Amino acid sequence: MRPRRVRLVAVLLAGLALLGAARAADDPPLDVESLAPGVFHVPGHVAPWGQGFRGQVSNSGFVVGSRCVAVIDSGGSPSVGRALLAAVRRTSALPVCYVIDTHVHPDHLLGNSAFAAANGDAPPPRVVGHRRLAAALAARAPFYLNAMKRDFEAADQAGAAPGPDLAVDDTLELDLGDRRLELRAWPTAHTDNDLTVYEPGSGTLWLGDLVFDAHLPVLDGSLRGWRQVLDGLAKLPARQAVPGHGTVLRDWPAGAGPTQRYLARLDTDVRAAIRAGLSLGQTIDKLGAADAPAAAGWQLVDAFHRRNLTAAFAELEWAE
Repeated sequence: MRPRRVRLVAVLLAGLALLGAARAADDPPLDVESLAPGVFHVPGHVAPWGQGFRGQVSNSGFVVGSRCVAVIDSGGSPSVGRALLAAVRRTSALPVCYVIDTHVHPDHLLGNSAFAAANGDAPPPRVVGHRRLAAALAARAPFYLNAMKRDFEAADQAGAAPGPDLAVDDTLELDLGDRRLELRAWPTAHTDNDLTVYEPGSGTLWLGDLVFDAHLPVLDGSLRGWRQVLDGLAKLPARQAVPGHGTVLRDWPAGAGPTQRYLARLDTDVRAAIRAGLSLGQTIDKLGAADAPAAAGWQLVDAFHRRNLTAAFAELEWAE
């Protein structure tokens, strides 16, 4: 990452530290599920990011090697990050060598600050992300700051969220000691900075928000790109997959099917509306109802489906 960009991310995100020094005395413990020896999943709640559940709405986890620990997605607030670190410490006293951010959305990385001092006097963990993550984070940090000031209690306005200092251009292998993680940066899909993490020993694939379960998929990148990336993901030899939201997918790649079908229907419906000469507003009115067929079976439809229609229309308007 360029030094100037590192400074920019640091300055913007350091604003979180200025909002207050309050810290929760006791952050409620997080549930932890063992997926395999040394591989742990911390489930999030199916809800929009905000003060509910202290922002713990995305899945997190950690992997323990013989040398150190890697954390995957630190959660949606400093208090969630502290609770995640406590869960790590209940399992292992080894240093945390990496905090991996699967993408830029705040529910996945605003717990980073909790890990800055995770190793005491030893060097802090390296924060790892897609090569485009630093720029995306710099652009969005002021909005995250405002949202936390508006919606969160003082204990979650207290820590800076360190940006990435190790960028993944294409693929990167991390050695935790007798265990390795395979990271891959993907083309624009859910966002323009999606990263997956594969632990080959257990066959566990961490998907970030490239796949959703229960929680309606959220389009913040490219609809066409996302569908293409899902085709590539389906070829990976995972035995189980952790989506960004929802339950662990034990049947891979079949577990990606609902996400694929929603995006395909979104594509088909929006293209049909454009060909019929409908405006964006008319398209949303026609297709955006909470009981829209495209969104059947999903939660949080009211929060995200109309937004997805808007993003899809903007992308596809000149493709027809």
